[in-house]
Amino acid sequence: MSVKGCTIFGGTQGEWQVLSQKIIAGEGLPLVSHLHVGALEDSAWDHSAWKLRGVISNVRYVEKSERVALVAKQEGLGRPTANYGALLPIKKTQAWWDLTQDERRDIFEDQSKHIEANMKYLPNIARQLYHSRDLGEEFDFLTWFEYRAEDSDMFDEMIQAFRETVEWKYVQREIDFRLLKK
Repeated sequence: MSVKGCTIFGGTQGEWQVLSQKIIAGEGLPLVSHLHVGALEDSAWDHSAWKLRGVISNVRYVEKSERVALVAKQEGLGRPTANYGALLPIKKTQAWWDLTQDERRDIFEDQSKHIEANMKYLPNIARQLYHSRDLGEEFDFLTWFEYRAEDSDMFDEMIQAFRETVEWKYVQREIDFRLLKK
């Protein structure tokens, strides 16, 4: 999944088995048993129950020193031992998008400590953020994570901590998919 963009198909086939699909906020998606991650313009899986598209964009809300630290500690997706995963499609409120860039940065890092908190979970948990809002998709972000079975509790801790931040008060829709790579 190291492409510049991707389409995630939900259906009855795919390399990721859905262990659970939980609505955190807002409207859900039809229940599926598997996910397939394909190229952005992949149409071979159009028979799926649903599809979500996103692209890797420029890094936002991060200062240079933070980016250097993240890159130094973070590992990529696709590690052979990281056969557990999660997909969190997220849509934020219009109030979030009405804020200026510096106001969002203040909430993202100064108040919520998003980057600082994330550092303690690296390199155990690999992640990739796909932007969907500019593609006109129903979610703003597709947040993809991969980790080892023994890091499942760590992942749960990380997600729970993020959901308790000021930033998450701006989330109007979120679905939590937990996955196992076949």
